Amino acid sequence: MEITTATASFAALSQDTRLNAFRLLVSHEPEGLPAGEVARQLSVPHNTMSAHLAVLARAGWVVSQRQSRQIIYRASLSHMDSVIQFLLQDCCAGHPELCASLIDSLSGCRVSESAEQDNH
Repeated sequence: MEITTATASFAALSQDTRLNAFRLLVSHEPEGLPAGEVARQLSVPHNTMSAHLAVLARAGWVVSQRQSRQIIYRASLSHMDSVIQFLLQDCCAGHPELCASLIDSLSGCRVSESAEQDNH
């Protein structure tokens, strides 16, 4: 990821409604939510929410898919991963032990081994 892409991504999330929308969509992975439901849950007018979702989509944070008359939005976890990798690329100047607490905090999102085995 280039620095200009990263800064554009951060700029898209630097507004309360957009950050809240992205976090809401992350919590509804993998099914996503219709745009109207995002607006309703965040108490934002539909047209305003559409503009915010468009900004997030242009920056790569969300993807959309039309289903009949609705547009379903989903968080782009691959984009989030790319941004996190960009931030951690030179983590701790080659001393990973300095980043241990950060890495441990990220591991809270991992699927437990028993859940993975259930899926196989």
